Amino acid sequence: MVEAVPESIHFPSEEERILQLWVDKDCFQECLKQSKNRPRFTFYDGPPFATGLPHYGHILAGTIKDIVTRFAHQNGFHVERRFGWDCHGLPVEYEIDKSLNIRGPEDVAKMGIAEYNKQCRSIVMRYADEWETLVRRMGRWIDFRNDYKTLYPWFMETVWWVFKQLYDKGLVYRGVKVMPFSTACNTPLSNFEAHQNYKDVQDPSVIVTFPLLEDETVSFLAWTTTPWTLPSNLALCVSPDFIYVKVKGALHLSIIIHCINEIPKFCILHGAFSVVVDNYVRDDDGTGVVHQAPYFGADDYRVCMDYKIIQRDSAPICPVDSSGVFTAEVTHFAGQYVKDADKNIIKWLKENGRLVSSSSFKHSYPFCWRSDTPLIYKAVPSWFVRVEHMVEKLLDNNSKCYWVPEFVREKRFGNWLRDARDWAVSRNRYWGTPIPLWVSDDYEEVVCVGSTAELEELTGAKVSDLHRESIDHLTIPSRCGKGQLKRVSEVFDCWFESGSMPYAQVHYPFENRREFEDAFPADFIAEGIDQTRGWFYTLLVLSTALFGKPPFKNVIVNGLVLASDGQKMSKRKKNYPDPGLIVQNYGADALRLYLINSPVVRAENLRFKEEGVRDVLKDVFLPWYNAYRFLVQNVQRLQKEEAVKFLYNESTVSVSDNIMDKWIQSFTQSLIQFFRDEMGAYRLYTVVPKLVKFVDMLTNWYVRTNRRRLKGESGTEDCMRALETLFSVLFSMCRLMAPFTPYITELMYQNLRHLIDPASLEEKDTGSIHYLMLPHVRESLIDKRIESAVSQMQSVIELGRVIRDRKTLPVKYPLKEVVVIHQDPEALRDIQSLQKYILEELNVRQLTLSTDKDKYGIHLRAEPDHMVLGKRLKGAFKSVTAAIKELKSEELEIFQRTGSIVVDGHELHEDDLRLMYCFDQTSGTASQYEAHSDAQVLVLLDVTPDQSMQDEGVAREVINRIQKLRKKGHLVPSDEITVYYSSQPAGEYLDKVIQAHTDFILATTKAPLKPYPVAQNASVIVQEKTQLKGSDLELTIVRGSSVSRALLTTAACAYVNLRVTLKDKQQGGVVLLENPKGCDTLDVERLKTVCCSIFLKREGARVFSLACLSLSALNAETDLMSLSGKTLTVTSGSSPADASSSDSLLCPYVNLQLMNASPAECQTGDVATLLLMNPAGKNALHFPDLLRETAKVFGLRGRKLVLCLNEELTEGEEHVISHSTLLSNINQLLALTHYRVRVWFRVSDFAPMTKTRRRQDNSLVNK
Repeated sequence: MVEAVPESIHFPSEEERILQLWVDKDCFQECLKQSKNRPRFTFYDGPPFATGLPHYGHILAGTIKDIVTRFAHQNGFHVERRFGWDCHGLPVEYEIDKSLNIRGPEDVAKMGIAEYNKQCRSIVMRYADEWETLVRRMGRWIDFRNDYKTLYPWFMETVWWVFKQLYDKGLVYRGVKVMPFSTACNTPLSNFEAHQNYKDVQDPSVIVTFPLLEDETVSFLAWTTTPWTLPSNLALCVSPDFIYVKVKGALHLSIIIHCINEIPKFCILHGAFSVVVDNYVRDDDGTGVVHQAPYFGADDYRVCMDYKIIQRDSAPICPVDSSGVFTAEVTHFAGQYVKDADKNIIKWLKENGRLVSSSSFKHSYPFCWRSDTPLIYKAVPSWFVRVEHMVEKLLDNNSKCYWVPEFVREKRFGNWLRDARDWAVSRNRYWGTPIPLWVSDDYEEVVCVGSTAELEELTGAKVSDLHRESIDHLTIPSRCGKGQLKRVSEVFDCWFESGSMPYAQVHYPFENRREFEDAFPADFIAEGIDQTRGWFYTLLVLSTALFGKPPFKNVIVNGLVLASDGQKMSKRKKNYPDPGLIVQNYGADALRLYLINSPVVRAENLRFKEEGVRDVLKDVFLPWYNAYRFLVQNVQRLQKEEAVKFLYNESTVSVSDNIMDKWIQSFTQSLIQFFRDEMGAYRLYTVVPKLVKFVDMLTNWYVRTNRRRLKGESGTEDCMRALETLFSVLFSMCRLMAPFTPYITELMYQNLRHLIDPASLEEKDTGSIHYLMLPHVRESLIDKRIESAVSQMQSVIELGRVIRDRKTLPVKYPLKEVVVIHQDPEALRDIQSLQKYILEELNVRQLTLSTDKDKYGIHLRAEPDHMVLGKRLKGAFKSVTAAIKELKSEELEIFQRTGSIVVDGHELHEDDLRLMYCFDQTSGTASQYEAHSDAQVLVLLDVTPDQSMQDEGVAREVINRIQKLRKKGHLVPSDEITVYYSSQPAGEYLDKVIQAHTDFILATTKAPLKPYPVAQNASVIVQEKTQLKGSDLELTIVRGSSVSRALLTTAACAYVNLRVTLKDKQQGGVVLLENPKGCDTLDVERLKTVCCSIFLKREGARVFSLACLSLSALNAETDLMSLSGKTLTVTSGSSPADASSSDSLLCPYVNLQLMNASPAECQTGDVATLLLMNPAGKNALHFPDLLRETAKVFGLRGRKLVLCLNEELTEGEEHVISHSTLLSNINQLLALTHYRVRVWFRVSDFAPMTKTRRRQDNSLVNK
């Protein structure tokens, strides 16, 4: 049974409830069971470290992954989703070093590797619970039970296998290279790690003299920003292409004497402290002379090697230890950290007369990605994987991957691949997967081990763990007589482990061989743009080296989430809100949709703003929720009052003729088609804006313009069609939005599924929205013409609203006319077909359509797109733009039709120009209008004041004040109240308006309105004094309803009398043209149907067809309301003729006033007319009929009604019309004619009528 939906909702609390539902039903695992036999969709999840808490970058990437994998499941695939953890490497060791105050290898040696690794192991999952809690709370479905960790021995074993494959292919070598070196972490880093964290810094900038040995009065001047490298200098390097001069003068450079001698070439000498030549020397900064410290600079190392200043096989001369501290060899600065020593070195240079100048220099410098400390460059022996030889293959494999957005593949990632360098995979650390190389002392004999079994075989020892403390002591006997081979001390770069995860997570090739090979490469991965130099890169290098193919087919790259001020989010600065609090305050769905509907999904940066998350609730979720609530309310009303069970079945639902039903169905199916296409192309950034727009279309257009139909005011059958339409689109919307907002869609579905015919669903288990497949596109419902027509209507309404806002004319004030000017007659016909909605939404009386711009003083003008044309036209830009501004309106009309125009010899198209309508308000026929336009349509509103319309607007202002006061008094619509008012000065404009519009105010507020004074015994609820239209308005709301009985001279509702001649017999009857007043108005076709129900009995129905009534003269354009009070004379074969004057009703009637209904309970108006017999003299009502027909008219089936005649509307027994009163004497009922009966209702104690009984009652035609 569908449950009532509360008026208000706290989304985070509801999400917690849904989350518990998923846990109780184990929905994720059930989802996997259901899809087990479907085709596989492979997804790799990059492993994060659990040593820190998740941040918005993790949440964003996780949301993207969850959306795509949910979509893949909805699209008919089986999607395994395993969470993984990075457990080794610098992030863990750095935390331990800080907590244990470990400064270098000697400190680790003191405590022992086993104890050090034990400490590391203890914190690797420090925040695992927090991670799992937040990931689950974000609505992400991923398997934590079957996770992988890089510290698992089986994972590490596959890493060994990967490395052995590379080793066997000759891709591994040991060498000395100048590498980025983290002094905080005591280890070299790879080049791609160094490029992950650049910062702008101020470094010292010094120029130093280097005297010649031959003549110490002559010195070279060299510039450096790293004074700490000067103690290691071995040479100077100059360019072969520059001209160098000797300058005679003081050692400060403020005075330059004249050029004495050119030195076109330098003598090439060998050995240290000589001048060497190389092309890498630049002239854009410095002095053109670069000092060479070969063990602290990559170019320095290469040049000194070329000139044999250093030898490849010689030990590096490196007086800086792994902590970045000068060793004893540098006697003046021993024990000083190199960066700290800069100032002391500069001081020494100055004291010794070697400093020419000293300043600071701002430049971009690499920092350690883990410790956030400056890197140095240092030559260290490392193990490398060859990459440079396979750059072309890497680029080729990259071209086979589909990147979103595409520019990342060719630019950022492609450029990085083109400059790829050999990968230093070794780290001089402890907590990691040990490099499986056992070597002799001279490194001449090397054994690479590729599995645990192989190690056990070679060493003869049982191995249960592969960490250093478990295997470092194991040796392998030499086959070359070199004694025992020992393992090298290094461990793997943790990026090597994460790059191996496709294979290691399934323990390939030791297990799951076929499963892996069938599912490789992955269908999808996603991470942040920083991973182009991280995980994306290592995945591609290893996959290319191992298998010669890319590791993934599709990848989504997101940008970075920054603080609101554009700075990097910083815990220290506290410049961003805690993610947990955002979820707690607004919910996970709101955060998910905010992130996904932003530039960050296009690999751009996002400045995170909390108000953006809040706006998702306000602008998307609440309107969507209210549409869902409105649907449920009216389904329940239909079932309660009409005894009609609502059960949706897509295959049996009838097709509606209503244009708005057709539009929203077409719009929905077009959206489904677009959704499938764009999600299949992984373009989330195009899909989400369309989904958000759909919520607006559904709530602010479809529901808004169809509220009366959905509330049953146009009859049960039309109500059913509207409800079926609304249900259909809401159900489709839930399935489309489920991957993006899993909670709110589940919330709605868990209630809506009770209204779905189980036979209509393909799925066997429908317990969750996430078990359901995507809706199929129903192409038969797509009607682009209707979509275009409604779009035209929306443009007109929106332009009209802009005019009202600009003129400060609230919609509550009616206006005379709206004029719509469009050059396309077909578009005008589309607008005409939707006239009803335009008039209602803009609150205007008349719609005028025209193609005649001149009549209203309109002409076209063109504005060039300066950016587009400037790039394309270059020098011709000025002349073309000048010519564009001179184009005549007639020329622009042709351009509007054809889409192209030649201007000053250049062909221009729609993207080059922007057309605008210009309105000349001084034109005599247009002076009363205000205008606004877009590129296609111009809207004019007649804003000239009309007193009656002004009065109605003021009455609406009074209504607004009453409703706000009602809210202030915490009243609900069903509360019985009376409103008293005082307008001072009495008799002025406001007072007159209120008196003239009392009935109008009553009909809207559902509360009697009476002038002061307030009754002495009244129970005052709330009072307020305010000003309106220059008068003091005082309003008082009291408990209880009060209104005087009124004698009416005619029916409250519009009607026509009918005099019908059939078989020479005349009959008289009445047709009400509306009922209740202002509701359910008849058109000509329905008038014909009603006539048949009154006058054609079963016998006659066989003889006379509808056409025989000869009502065809009343065509679709006839305004029936203008015939109210007339008598139509109808004879067989003749045309109807109206009487010359109005007649009174031919049938007795009563007017009804509904007194205590709230808007939620009364789905129609509150003033109605009930015919007591029809045709005249027949079908007289008895008391049960009176109650039943009254309930039907007001849409109150299932309610117990009380009919009263008394003055004050109390429920005194002497004034209540009862069963006994009316059954004893029918004349007493007829005596009620012309009087208003007050209708009260209580909770019903009788059953609603069945469908069969309702058809019989329709013959009474109390419409």
